Amino acid sequence: MSVVLAPLRRNLDAMPSPDPDQPGLLLRDIFGYSERVLVIPPQLVRALQFFDGSSTENDLREWLVRSTNSFDVGPQLQNLVSVLSESGFLEDDVYFGMRDEAHQLFADLPVRQPAFAGGAYPECPEDCRRYFDQFLEEAPELEATAGKLVGIAAPHVSFEGGWECYRDAFTALRQMGPDRTYIILATSHYGEPEKFGVTRKPYMTPYGETTPANDLLDELKALAPDALIEEDYCQVMEHSAEFHVLWLQHLFGANVKVLPILVGACFADSPESNPHLKAMLDALAALAQKHGEKLGWVLSIDMAHMGQRYGDEATFTEGDAAIESNDKLRVGTLEAGDIDQFWTEVRKNDDPSKWCGSAPLYAFYRALPGVKAEMLRYGQWSIDETSVVSFAGMRFTQ
Repeated sequence: MSVVLAPLRRNLDAMPSPDPDQPGLLLRDIFGYSERVLVIPPQLVRALQFFDGSSTENDLREWLVRSTNSFDVGPQLQNLVSVLSESGFLEDDVYFGMRDEAHQLFADLPVRQPAFAGGAYPECPEDCRRYFDQFLEEAPELEATAGKLVGIAAPHVSFEGGWECYRDAFTALRQMGPDRTYIILATSHYGEPEKFGVTRKPYMTPYGETTPANDLLDELKALAPDALIEEDYCQVMEHSAEFHVLWLQHLFGANVKVLPILVGACFADSPESNPHLKAMLDALAALAQKHGEKLGWVLSIDMAHMGQRYGDEATFTEGDAAIESNDKLRVGTLEAGDIDQFWTEVRKNDDPSKWCGSAPLYAFYRALPGVKAEMLRYGQWSIDETSVVSFAGMRFTQ
């Protein structure tokens, strides 16, 4: 009986190779279990379809014979299987070992280490402070809010692309001061849908260590234990939380008290239909009701993701009027405080604009009934030659 091929991991990052001298499909591990980067040659890309958990080595062998017009395909088959396995790219014992070891290493660490220092921002404390200070130069004078300021939303796109929206949002947050506990509702790009990833570890950055709000985490766990993933490994590589921790430290000091929560995507027309999700939304509402003005809320959200990088056939660039019109239609429902209409717009046609910040927004509006948004600045950024991301800086009043 032919051996069934182990399935290719579904949580790999796959994209066309950017190197013209080495064309093909580039595979890499976004979770960091493996440091290998593979480029599958064009003639072998279709061979990956056989790594589905049900196809056998004989199925792959027959395809290779047909595609190469040669019976001598054994070495090619074994090389492909062994390279994928040794790289940790198949769901087999090699991968599971890498994964378990990485998770244990994170669990044993006393702090959540910075993942993007020296890349997305400087790793030297003095350089880091100068870097963020330059963003705050010529910050706008914001008009007083009609209601009570309860939080902001800022992008998690690269600082170079979205710095003006970051600046305006965190300028608005400054008035809340350093004595609050800041709950970060961050988009989870890698975590389980309809789950909330948390850690008890302080965040370490070039500024120092945050103060973790484990008292609030205990309250959430008591109310919604099944919705939380404690010591979520996704915290390791999630920029949408790290970027906002940095901003909070820059404004309020290294030891600012924070609770970063990674909010998993939600694809349900009625999120409350999931009892675990409903319990978490109710728990956040109870937290907001109990602690009131002791809390500040920071939402880490981007909006549309359009273009070939995100699976669209068409090309998009910044300044796209149709994207902006759709984004502002949705923001309009947030400005009106109508989260039900917002969710209707998001779920329409399974959200072809691929907003990645919709779940944190929904959770926030359910936690603080009556909250309304004010858009301070809107932006788009061409992340490459074919694709664009949109985002905004907003403040919320109640």
